[in-house]
Amino acid sequence: MKEKITVLTLGALLFAHCLSAEAQQPTKVPRIGYLQAPPPSAVATRSDAFRRGLRELGYVEGKNIVIEWRYAEGKLDRLPALAAELRGLKVDIIVSTGPTVTRAVKEATVTIPIVMTQDNDPVADGFVASLARPGGNVTGLATLAPELSGKRLELLKEIVPTLARVAVFGTSADSGNTQLLKETELAAGALGVRLQFRDVPSLKDVETAFRAASKSGANAVLVLNSPVFVSQRTQLANLAVRSRLPAMYYRREYVEDGGLMSYGVSYTDLDRRAATYVDKILKGAKPGDLPVEQPTKFEFFINLKAAKQIGLTIPPTVLARADKVIK
Repeated sequence: MKEKITVLTLGALLFAHCLSAEAQQPTKVPRIGYLQAPPPSAVATRSDAFRRGLRELGYVEGKNIVIEWRYAEGKLDRLPALAAELRGLKVDIIVSTGPTVTRAVKEATVTIPIVMTQDNDPVADGFVASLARPGGNVTGLATLAPELSGKRLELLKEIVPTLARVAVFGTSADSGNTQLLKETELAAGALGVRLQFRDVPSLKDVETAFRAASKSGANAVLVLNSPVFVSQRTQLANLAVRSRLPAMYYRREYVEDGGLMSYGVSYTDLDRRAATYVDKILKGAKPGDLPVEQPTKFEFFINLKAAKQIGLTIPPTVLARADKVIK
């Protein structure tokens, strides 16, 4: 009888020890890859917004989630290697921050889930089958809002009533620019404005583009979404002042760094919302089953100091519609 009790006791102790050992097994900490084309200093607000979105969902970097930050420093040809590096690290998810980045990541892996923080038209770019049912390993957020191009030109026309020619700065290597340019051309036709596209493939070409715009008689400049410009916001603002050309940008950061006006999607809001996709995928959702969402928050910023520098008066009716006026 004593022997039986002893055996049962030992069994219970061993069982308890096994349970304790299992409870002490470290939980796997998810590892997220985050790839940006510009340098980190140029997109700090977006990175912070993504962190904020994760915190709102209970993820704290360095504690219960690891983020592998990678930046191409404005050199788009580095993106494929950086995407391959993240694949090699076997991250659980890769967050891509623009169409050029998404293309590089998608070419690097067809198995690791990819979350786009923004893309003008992911269906046309071939990243997803449809917005409702993406399929494959890519999902996220789109900036699909064709009316934005028309709105930007309308605002330029309001502050420059004689507007006839607009120089459009973009990067032909950026896949998203093709669709953006088409939308802008449609809006220009309706407003009776002629467009002059200036390809800016690298940082050294920014000043050349401004000289060409001035020489061709452009009345204003419209800057398209491009990773080339993000790290050169102050330079763009200074060159616009030197050329005495009103410039319209797609993001508020350009205006905060001295540019004249911006109207567009809140990119920081998109980055914050991207965290919800990361959370869902980590909890078992398949990226192909998660619908691509569109922007819900838009911003209109004006810099009166920049206007004064080029001798431009912003009509009160335009100022009244701004979300923020920098004086």
